[in-house]
This record gives sequence, structure tokens and C-alpha cells, in this order.
Amino acid sequence: MAEETKNPARDIPIGLVGSMIIIALAYCLLAATLCLMVPYKQLDRDAAFSVAFEYVGLNWAKYIVALGALEGMTTALLVGAVGQARYLTHIARTHMMPPWFAHVNGKTGTPVNATIVMITATAIVAFFTKMDILANLLSISTLFIFMLVAVALLVRRYYVTGVTTSANHTKLIVCISVILGSSTATAAIWGAGVDGWIGYVITIPIWFLGTLALDVFVPQARAPKMWGVPLVPWLPSASILINIFLLGSIDGPSFVRFGIWSGVLLVYYFLLGLHASYDTAQGLGENKAGDGWKKLEEGAPVSSQSGLGGETAKKIEEGGQGPSQSSLGDVD
Repeated sequence: MAEETKNPARDIPIGLVGSMIIIALAYCLLAATLCLMVPYKQLDRDAAFSVAFEYVGLNWAKYIVALGALEGMTTALLVGAVGQARYLTHIARTHMMPPWFAHVNGKTGTPVNATIVMITATAIVAFFTKMDILANLLSISTLFIFMLVAVALLVRRYYVTGVTTSANHTKLIVCISVILGSSTATAAIWGAGVDGWIGYVITIPIWFLGTLALDVFVPQARAPKMWGVPLVPWLPSASILINIFLLGSIDGPSFVRFGIWSGVLLVYYFLLGLHASYDTAQGLGENKAGDGWKKLEEGAPVSSQSGLGGETAKKIEEGGQGPSQSSLGDVD
């Protein structure tokens, strides 16, 4: 979405944080209202609000709630299609997928080809797959990606080639390993259904000590240029713990499906995608456009004459391959 935003370095963080605050507040208010209407032990898992209005005698209201729920699900599906199409567009620009998917419509400025293909593919999968299977796969992939983003944030903030010493590099690896290991152990205890709190008394302090050691003994090697995640390393470390903990509540067969699908994608990447993206980067001389993309990363508008090179900029406008960098600003 950054390419469709006037000032991505400013607008996207405001939009993300603002929307999350509004959604979290709305969810809390709705949950509180629901518990005031019906005892929480009597809530219906499949249609909580509809049954709650029926419980208090407002039978007509349940139809309005059902209509709102249908609209909400439709909106969520459309938002998901928007994001997935743009993921596919950026992947296609590196030629890991056919560049046809990277075509951007000149009139609307949107990736039409990728949008149509993604909507069609997801509709076919949804039509032939049970809802609970799709829900668990979506949960695993989302939580796993969020966890990887938190780990990548720690690596980006604490490691810079040529700046981070070998001793600090080793400390970083040890601390991240401790955080991941203690988080996984916490999730395993929860997933196994072990009664009592003894296991958590062991794993949570280990996670805390690993995060504290990272904060105290490993200096940050990179400072955000425009905006950055606050409370590093505590906030990313907490994100790792929470996401892995939630993964522990998902059933085993879903992990098997996720592993098989991830394995297929990794085989495709190493046998085809990796070589295609490398050849494309070499052919376009990505390094020559480094200064222009650096300005774009920092949120400044870059024209075809200001550093990207006319041919590369033209290819990007036409949906072709450009350097695979983000224009979100210095995301730290």
C-alpha cells in the first residue's frame, strides 16, 4: 500500500496504529456490552450477539446483527484480497513469480492481474475446504509471520555488517535463542495441557532474563531515521512470546498441513524463485540505483531523474521489476 500513499513514512504508521486503537477499543466495548446482556457462561460461540439479543427479548435485533456480521466478513475478505494482491505484485517484481502478476493498471494505479488471480484462487480453496481447517491455517501463518517480523526487528536493530563486533553478534544469537526457546517451552506446556504453574515459573523468568541480557549487554547497532518501534527489545520480545504461545493452542494436524505447504514453497523458492530473482537483480543493475531507493525508503518522493534511473522507474510504473525494497520509510 505504500506506493499508493502520498507520504508513506508518515501516513502508514498513523493509519496502522490508529486503526488498531479504534478496533481494540470497539472490541472491548462490545465484549463488555455482551457480558452485561448475558452471563458469559451462557454465551453462544457461533452467534453471540444474535443469541444475546434474543435472550433479552429483542428478537428483531438479531437480524440486524446478522446483516452487520455479513457485511463485516465481506469487508474483511476484501481487505485480505487487497493485501494479498500487493504481496503477489512485489513478489512478481523480483521474478519469483511471472512478471505478468506485477502489472499495474495505468488508470487505476492498482495491480489488477494479481487481484483477480488472488481472489479467484482463494475463492476456489475456500469452496472446497472446511472452515475450521482454513481458520487454523490462517491463524498459524499469521502468528508465524508476526513472530518472524519481531525476530527480524531485533536482528535489524542490533546487527549491522561491519559495525557489530563478533562478540556482540554471538551475544545477539544467544539472547534470541533463549527468547525463542523459552517462548516455545511456554507454548508447549500450555498445548500439552499440563496442570499447575511450575512450568511457567521456569520458562517465563528465562524469557525475561534473555530479554534483559539483550537490553543490557548488546548495544543497538542501528537507530531509526524517521520513526521506530519503541521499547526495544521488550516489545518485540513480548510479541515473540505471545505469538508462539498462541501457536501452542492450535491442533497438531494443522501444523502438519502448514509444514507440508511451507515445504512445497521452500522447494519452489530454492529451485526457481531464488535464481530468478538473483538474475533479475543482476540484469537491472540494482546496486546502481541504491541512492535513489535510499531516498525512497526515507519517505522522499523519487522521480525518474532523481536517482532510480529512467529505465528502472519506467519499469516500476509499468508493473515491471524494480529493486525489491520497501518504501515505508525506515521500519525499525
